[in-house]
Amino acid sequence: MYGLGILKGLGVTLKHFFNTYLDDFRWRGKRYYTPEGIAHRSSKNAQGIFTVQYPEEKLPVPEEFRYIPFLVFEEKEDGTREYRCTSCGICSKVCPPQCIWIIRSTDPNTGRPIPDPAEFTIDADICMGCGMCAEYCPFDAIKMDHDYELANYDRQKHSIYDKTKLGKPVSYYAQIRPFSYAREEAARLEAEAIRASRRAKS
Repeated sequence: MYGLGILKGLGVTLKHFFNTYLDDFRWRGKRYYTPEGIAHRSSKNAQGIFTVQYPEEKLPVPEEFRYIPFLVFEEKEDGTREYRCTSCGICSKVCPPQCIWIIRSTDPNTGRPIPDPAEFTIDADICMGCGMCAEYCPFDAIKMDHDYELANYDRQKHSIYDKTKLGKPVSYYAQIRPFSYAREEAARLEAEAIRASRRAKS
C-alpha cells in the first residue's frame, strides 16, 4: 500500500508530540531550565521532545572535556601572578597544527633566559583541542579549558590569545577539574615528601 511508510512516520511524530505534554505534566513545569530536567531529557527514560533549549539550557560537560588551552598561575599574597610555565617550548613542539608561539624572557644584565615566558600566544582558530600540549607539559602549566562559547566577529581581536588572556588561577583549574587536581596535588605532595626524606638522609 502506497503511503504506509509516511503514515508510520507521522504516527511516530504524533506519539512524541503527545508524550511531550504527558511528561511535562508529570514533571509539573520542572522539566526545563533545571539541572534535574536536563539530566532527565538526556537519559534513556525521556519521553517526547528531549531537545535542550540552548543557549538558555546547557548540557554539563564531563571533567575531561577539552577545548582551548589555558596557562595556570599561582596567586601570590601581594597580588602578583607566578606562572608555572618555564617557556621550555615542549608544548609548541608537540602541537600538531603548530598554533603555539613562545618568546622567552631574558635577564637584561646577563642575557640568559629566565624560566618565565615574555610572550605566550595561541591562535584559537588553528587549535584543534587535541590536548597534546597539556599532556606533554612537564610542569602542569598548561591545561585544557571547558569554555567552548568562543564565537566572535573579529578574528584578530578575539581569536588570538596572549599570555594575559590565557592565564587562569589554580583555583579555576581545581573548580573545573576537581578529580584531576586532587590526583595531581597528591602526587606533588608525595614527590615533595620523597625529596625531603632524601635531603634529611644526606
